[in-house]
Amino acid sequence: MSFNKTIQMFIFDGNPNGRIMCELSNWNGRVYKISRNDISEFAKRSDALNTGIYFLFGKNDDNNETIYIGEAEEMLTRIRQHLKDANYWNDCIAVISKDNLLNKAHVKYLENKFYIMAQKSGRAVTTNKTIPTCSSLSEYDEAMLEEFISNTKLLVNTLGYKVFDSIEESAIKKDQTQLIFQINATRGAEAKGMIVADGFVVLKNSTIATTITPSMSASLQKLRNKLLESKIIDNSFKFTKNHIFTSPSLAAAIVMGRNANGRTEWKTSDNKSIKDFEEEN
Repeated sequence: MSFNKTIQMFIFDGNPNGRIMCELSNWNGRVYKISRNDISEFAKRSDALNTGIYFLFGKNDDNNETIYIGEAEEMLTRIRQHLKDANYWNDCIAVISKDNLLNKAHVKYLENKFYIMAQKSGRAVTTNKTIPTCSSLSEYDEAMLEEFISNTKLLVNTLGYKVFDSIEESAIKKDQTQLIFQINATRGAEAKGMIVADGFVVLKNSTIATTITPSMSASLQKLRNKLLESKIIDNSFKFTKNHIFTSPSLAAAIVMGRNANGRTEWKTSDNKSIKDFEEEN
């Protein structure tokens, strides 16, 4: 059962691009969003040396979102180490308990779980060089940390980072049923997808058109080539994993090999388009 939540958010210096502190009512966790340039200000906080987990967000050379997932017995000390040896991140999210009750075993467990979630969602490139080990905990500790994970995901998402959300969690539903849209077109295109909170996802094993039309825009051709080069689409023109596009139209264009209006091209098995559902609602 889902419950309504009350979030408290404190924006330091009135700058949403600097430091933000988030809390949930009746939860002892605290989430900080800190820009790379504001670590020295974070150091002034009394809880900056608490034990916790952290996420470093950035982009790689291909302009893909990246995330590094880590744990720290002294949060500030560990983040400062990343300032010295890494240039791949811009923002940090640090998660601690206000009463500093998390221990080394707890944060190793959390690090492993968040790593698995990030890998499963596929929304960002995980830059950890090894898979974090998972601590062995009592049933009591695991139950406590599962709530900690749920609340952390909620606040991280609220801060604009959807990296831990699975496709199923973020997919738009109608009457509790996930809406699956499809395209069956010329030149071999046969794809399925879903509307998600941050765009449109084309599902794994969907097939794109083997050729493109002369009228397809240069920017779309460039994106198509990039997807092929990065093996997100393989040599048989199939998606190797679920892939999120910023809009249904962008997804439809890549699938069909031409400029397209995704609101009318993507349709359910009973021939209802995204446009039809929007107008019904």
